Amino acid sequence: MNREKISIAIITKNEEDRIEECLKTLSFADEIIVVDSESTDKTVEIAKKYGCRIYEEKWEGFGSHKNKAISKCQYQWVLVLDADERIPEETVQKILEILNNPQADAYSFPRKNYFRNKWIRHCGWWPDRVVRLFNKNKGAIKDLLVHEAITTQGRIVEINTPIIHHSIRNIEHILQKVNTYSSLGAKELYKRGKNVSLITVFLKTLSAFIKLYFLKRGFLDGYEGFIISYSHAVYTCYKYLKLIEMQKDK
Repeated sequence: MNREKISIAIITKNEEDRIEECLKTLSFADEIIVVDSESTDKTVEIAKKYGCRIYEEKWEGFGSHKNKAISKCQYQWVLVLDADERIPEETVQKILEILNNPQADAYSFPRKNYFRNKWIRHCGWWPDRVVRLFNKNKGAIKDLLVHEAITTQGRIVEINTPIIHHSIRNIEHILQKVNTYSSLGAKELYKRGKNVSLITVFLKTLSAFIKLYFLKRGFLDGYEGFIISYSHAVYTCYKYLKLIEMQKDK
C-alpha cells in the first residue's frame, strides 16, 4: 500500500548533545527539516550527517520558529519534534500505520518525560499528551513566545504509543530554563495586558508548588519530584515578578 509521505520539523539551538539521539529514531521520515537559530556548536554538522535540510533563522520565539519549519516542509503530513525527543519503534510503526490510511487531521501522543534517566510519572508530567502529527493544510502552531501548541481545524485522534522526552539534563539546565521561560512567559502576559500585585505573585507561587507536589503527587517521584515542583514554583514567581518590572518600566 502506498502511504502518505511525511516531513519531520525540528527547531534547534546548540543541541549537539541531544540532536543525534533524536535523528537516529527518524529513519522512517521522507524528509527532515531543521530550522537552526545561530547554533555555535556542532548541531548543524550533526544534522547534515543525517541528511537533514538545514535553514538558518534568527530567533523570534518558539511558535514563530516552528511555523517557519513547517512552512518549509514539502509534504502535507508533518511530525513536529524537539531535539530532546525520540520516537520509539512502537510509535514509528503506529505512525506508518496511520499514514497508510489517515482517519483524522491530527494525532496526539503521550510523552514520557525524563529527568536525567528517570521517567517522571507524576507532577503532571505523565501522560502529558501533545498533538504532534498533523495535516499542515488543516492546522498550525500558535504563534506564542513559549508554550506553543498545534491547533487544528479538524478531528484529533489520541494515540497510545509514546514520544520519549529527555527534558532535563541537570539542575543547572533547570535554572537556565526557569530564567528563559519566565522571561518569555512575562512577555506574553505583558502583551495581553495582564496586571498583578505582589500578593498575587505570592499566592500563584505557593499554589504552583502545592499543585505539582501534592495535588499532582510529585512527592511520589522522590528527589526529582521535589526539584520539578520547586522549580515550577520559582518559574511562576519570576514570571510574575518580571511582569511587574515590565509594568514599572513602561
